[in-house]
Amino acid sequence: MNLLVTGAAGFIGSQYVRRLLASEASDAPRITVLDKLTYAGTLDNLELDHPRLEFVQGDIRDAELVDKLMADADQVVHFAAESHVDRSIAGATDFVMTNVVGTQTLLDAALRHGTGPFVHVSTDEVYGSIEHGSWPESHPLQPNSPYSASKASSDLLALAYHRTHGMDVRVTRCSNNYGHHQFPEKVIPLFISNLLDGLKVPLYGDGRNVRDWLHVDDHCQGVDLVRTKGRAGEVYNIGGGTELSNKELTGLLLEASGADWDMVEYVEDRKGHDLRYSVDWTKIHTELGYQPRHDFATGLAETVAWYRENRSWWEPLKRRVAQEHA
Repeated sequence: MNLLVTGAAGFIGSQYVRRLLASEASDAPRITVLDKLTYAGTLDNLELDHPRLEFVQGDIRDAELVDKLMADADQVVHFAAESHVDRSIAGATDFVMTNVVGTQTLLDAALRHGTGPFVHVSTDEVYGSIEHGSWPESHPLQPNSPYSASKASSDLLALAYHRTHGMDVRVTRCSNNYGHHQFPEKVIPLFISNLLDGLKVPLYGDGRNVRDWLHVDDHCQGVDLVRTKGRAGEVYNIGGGTELSNKELTGLLLEASGADWDMVEYVEDRKGHDLRYSVDWTKIHTELGYQPRHDFATGLAETVAWYRENRSWWEPLKRRVAQEHA
């Protein structure tokens, strides 16, 4: 079986590919990775010499290339996306072009070649903000940032291909991921790497915004359950079960890094900053047997240790971001 995985030189996609390549099962898939290698993607995330892996550098908006790859694909897992909220606030064009037009290009090719299942990986941010309780998959989409609006658009587009054309499309919506190999502009690796370098960390507003934290490997477990056991036309929330305010998270990162609160710099809050995310993942648990396996305290300690021991991975990436903003 041939599996096309988009965006797999990035954080979550590369962990998904590593997970599949580690399998020695006789039916383990051959994997083609399509990745543009934007600032957030690096070949250091992939086992390029693995016999079941082929890497293709390219844009998911390149219809000719996508059509060629889709002709040989039996299934698709679509991770590729622009995903940083702050960047989307500064400029939304790349988010619309990649997340919406890129997804449409992939869907068109999959439709032509009868490829499926097509797993479209999305985010809990499409739901907006929730003060109490948790969102079920049936909750209306109310995105508040250009990033989440572009992802909501791509979700609806993917589901429309199922309803209109009968395509086997399955959508996942995850909570905030953490773990090793995460690009260091995201909050957990940014704070860890800053603290390791003796630099202050920026905390938005009063730090009361709440997120549910999901280990990247638990997320990949959920995505593969949806690929192998999910139902066409369905949406599955994937949660981690650990809700923390940004201030609580900061305290844990300070403790893990051996730093004090004098290393925190309070900064102006992000525009349209959603107060709280919380997904109800009863559906994927009941239907597919999903259950997070990573305790947050242990997972966070392992993540801090990984960044401490792998400076050669993240230091060049941080220099790249610094040069970009210079």
